[in-house]
Amino acid sequence: MFGRVRKRDRRIERLLALLSPGSRPNLNALRDIANAIEPLTLNIKQMGYRLARDLAAALPPDRGGEPSPVALKSSLSTQEAIASAWVAYWCGQLHIPVIYHRKIWELCYVLQSIYNADLIRQGSRGLGFGCGTEPIPSYLAAHGVFVTATDLAPARAASRGWIKGGQHTSANEAFLDHLVGREQFDQQVSLRSVDMNAIPTDLTGFDFCWSICALEHLGSIRNGLAFVENSLRTLRPGGMAVHTTEFNIRDDGPTVDNWDTVAFQRKHLEALADRLEEQGHRVAPFDFSLGEGPLDKFIDLPPYNYDLPACLDEWLGPPVHLKLTINGLVTTCAGLIIHKAPA
Repeated sequence: MFGRVRKRDRRIERLLALLSPGSRPNLNALRDIANAIEPLTLNIKQMGYRLARDLAAALPPDRGGEPSPVALKSSLSTQEAIASAWVAYWCGQLHIPVIYHRKIWELCYVLQSIYNADLIRQGSRGLGFGCGTEPIPSYLAAHGVFVTATDLAPARAASRGWIKGGQHTSANEAFLDHLVGREQFDQQVSLRSVDMNAIPTDLTGFDFCWSICALEHLGSIRNGLAFVENSLRTLRPGGMAVHTTEFNIRDDGPTVDNWDTVAFQRKHLEALADRLEEQGHRVAPFDFSLGEGPLDKFIDLPPYNYDLPACLDEWLGPPVHLKLTINGLVTTCAGLIIHKAPA
């Protein structure tokens, strides 16, 4: 009781300190506080980015080696995972540097999951949801996989800002000539407009399906969870689905729902897994570890690079982070691996 009173008194004292002797708001003091926000944010960002780049530069070179099965769990992106040999291998395959960014983890997590299921091979059939400009369709095509790469219809994607932001699939955007030849790409990859809230019933019989940070953009947590469940209908018996999404690291408080971008919590994913396993599907065990490295505890703050003035964007460089804030919530990426029930 007395502790609460003392805390309240201290808050009152801080508020009174912002008043002038005449009990008018001290606008100069408030302005000083507001003016400090941007420099403080930029200080945090540049120190976190510099640490991430230095740690990436210190990683041993040429660690790609040969692919090997790795017992992945349904888990979160962490510094330890990005420093692993399996992430180094897939970055080498995609011809991208190993950097401490959650999007790098997502790409490698999806490819390692497909590899573990022995599905990166001639004649496999894969279905990608919300593919945007990701390199996975081109990489799979180069290895003989037949890929159906889907995204929202262009008119709807334009209204959501995906096309303007360079995040929408098109024939030119999906084809990456450093990963596959044009002729082979055209033979192996088909593009299709698909609303993930209404998956066409003729998309069936695939060996695997995937999505990377797409299901949080379906309007609500309920819609995102329904999509994961419905995506299993596109698979043959025993097929595999791997999806990544935004994850709110706190399970004991509010989250973002019924919005353009939602944030799932542990309770949502565990309830989904229970429901799927009751239907006979198998969900990879969960590991909700947030990581213990310094970059696991660096939380990036807005504005992010797409909102920064050009001069600040160039000064800070591309963002490198594993965790960031969305509407004041700390989020990271979560991956979910599901094996459809056998016939």
